[in-house]
Amino acid sequence: MKEIINFNKPLITPIDEQFYEDINKKLSSFSGDGKYTRSVHSWLENYTKCFKALLTHSCTAALEMSAILLDIKKGDEVIMPSYTFVSTANAVALRGGIPRFIDIREDTLNIDEKCIERAINKKTKAIFPVHYAGVSCEMDFIKSLAKEYKLFIVEDAAQAILSTYKNRPLGSIGDLGTFSFHETKNIISGEGGALIINNEEFNSRAEIIREKGTNRTSYKRGNVEKYSWCDIGSSYLPSELVAAFLLKQLNIGDEITKERLLIWNRYHSMLESLEKNGFLKRPFIPKDCKHNGHIYYVLVDSNIRNLIVEKLFEENIQVATHYVPLHSSTAGLKYGRTSGSFDRTNKCAESIIRLPIWNGLTEKDQEYIVEKMAEILRILI
Repeated sequence: MKEIINFNKPLITPIDEQFYEDINKKLSSFSGDGKYTRSVHSWLENYTKCFKALLTHSCTAALEMSAILLDIKKGDEVIMPSYTFVSTANAVALRGGIPRFIDIREDTLNIDEKCIERAINKKTKAIFPVHYAGVSCEMDFIKSLAKEYKLFIVEDAAQAILSTYKNRPLGSIGDLGTFSFHETKNIISGEGGALIINNEEFNSRAEIIREKGTNRTSYKRGNVEKYSWCDIGSSYLPSELVAAFLLKQLNIGDEITKERLLIWNRYHSMLESLEKNGFLKRPFIPKDCKHNGHIYYVLVDSNIRNLIVEKLFEENIQVATHYVPLHSSTAGLKYGRTSGSFDRTNKCAESIIRLPIWNGLTEKDQEYIVEKMAEILRILI
């Protein structure tokens, strides 16, 4: 029997010995916001050209901070795709706001920008586009709508570190952007995230919200004699250990991405004939988008999707489906509202299969995966 091919295998990189020397010499805080966090901030600011980057303990935290910064209140609506992770909607619901779910595009599985305008009403405050699989939403169109209706944009770029739209880094285009460094992502720190501030008006308050609602960051810079409670907030910062691990990964991020794209492109080539023969549908990348190889998925007949997954597991190939659409989930029905139909969202959720993709996955294993996929499809169709 073939050895199990894992769906995901986190890339573990060593932390530089200098980190431990710095901690022992008390040259860096261990709890957070020390030398290594500052280095991560500098890396992200140089990469995105934002006004400020703030490391957080998760992308969830960065999204929650975004909702606070936008002053989302009870009854305020935020437009987002139904096909996303719960954190996108939770950030809004936690403030008493209403996630307004809309359908996705059939080609990229991103928010359908042409469905946004009819979801806008007098209660709409923001748009949360989600860059699925590291492939950009149609940001020029979304920005033009936001400008026309005076709405904020928060990019959920959880999956999109080192992806671009018209040569601009994702996360750097909206008023705010968020990244994830969870172990399932390309660049990781176990848990972790970041808030990217592209609208200067949010700079000062973001620091306060992140530090439990205090001006402790200003105090550490020597700007105030004593720090105190200034605003609402929470403990959104990670430890220096997380920052040190992440810094190492960011510094080799181009190499990590290059290998992921090599694996992604192999799949794309190997599966071309199955798509031409009508067995499945491969991902689509718009010409203005440069992606990071985060996810490789195929779309199959929804009537046999679960059986395909089951048979692949029998062959020791760990694959995965993805989100339960939020508009039909228990909490989504309670806290959210909908606009339009969800034909494409529902179809995607019922037909998607995500294939193993991680740094170190061999060409031989990919050949085995595609071979078994082809065998199963030819039997079932």
